[in-house]
Amino acid sequence: MSNELSPQVAPSELGYEGALRPSTLGEFVGQSKVRNQLRLLLDAAMMQQRAPDHILLAGPPGLGKTTLSMIVAAELDKPLHQTSGPAIQHAGDLAAVLSALTPGEVLFIDEIHRMARSAEEMLYLAMEDFKIDIMVGKGAGATSIPLELAPFTLVGATTRAGLLPNPLRDRFGFTAHLEFYDDAELVKVVARAARLLDVDIDDDGVREIASRSRGTPRIANRLLRRVRDYSLVHDLPANLGAVQAALALYDIDAFGLDRLDREVLRAVVERFAGGPVGLSTLAVSVGEEAETIEAVVEPFLVRAGLMSRTPRGRIATRRGWEYTGIPAPDVI
Repeated sequence: MSNELSPQVAPSELGYEGALRPSTLGEFVGQSKVRNQLRLLLDAAMMQQRAPDHILLAGPPGLGKTTLSMIVAAELDKPLHQTSGPAIQHAGDLAAVLSALTPGEVLFIDEIHRMARSAEEMLYLAMEDFKIDIMVGKGAGATSIPLELAPFTLVGATTRAGLLPNPLRDRFGFTAHLEFYDDAELVKVVARAARLLDVDIDDDGVREIASRSRGTPRIANRLLRRVRDYSLVHDLPANLGAVQAALALYDIDAFGLDRLDREVLRAVVERFAGGPVGLSTLAVSVGEEAETIEAVVEPFLVRAGLMSRTPRGRIATRRGWEYTGIPAPDVI
């Protein structure tokens, strides 16, 4: 194996995630309904020479919410200002961001449901009338000064749409619900990423990565990179055998479950007799945060039909019992 690795390292590796992001709606793979809806929304706004309606992108992590916000700005040929809900903890933080926007600029707020309540209330007026009220002074001498804002388009992203207050949610002109990808769409995602990263991988290898990616393009791209590394280090072609060996090394099984997924499922089956078991108890039993279990592990296990949520707690389904290899009780 040659030690001269530098010629094999693509310039795009300097910005791996950025290199794989599509820049137009035409390049974006999957989410066909959302893409068509956004296309109509943006085309109508450009024909009328106005800022498009505010857009809310809702869905699990890794499905392309940030990428779509960048595409909206690119399609409009306007600058994009990015921030996040946790970074906006006071109304003054939001006022500083809004007052700096230029006409037509796209403001992207990731995890918008985690903004401070005072900032949310300021955002209501900004979204509807493009102005905000700034309080100057304290106590009886406090004065409200209206500040006009340049017309802008807000793109909000959230993994927990139910946590958004109704007044904020209703001010979005368009809400897109992103769905998990099927294997055929993920095959296109992996094949595209392989071309951009100059990875010579066969069709069987592409399909294997797609089938283990949990319906999520971000995971598919990450697994492809691990396979590329394995193939490079071991001087092997990136075929089906290399894919299976690389993913086995990183504890990704044929169902796409990783170490933590398997620990959670086995805990429900082995330690709690299939459940029901509460979230906090389950989290303690595997030594992980409850938020991680609820946001990262649980959605996939439920979607895969391995676990179910009930009012009394989490239970393993018959398929979950079969996965662990432990005989299921007669009544589940």
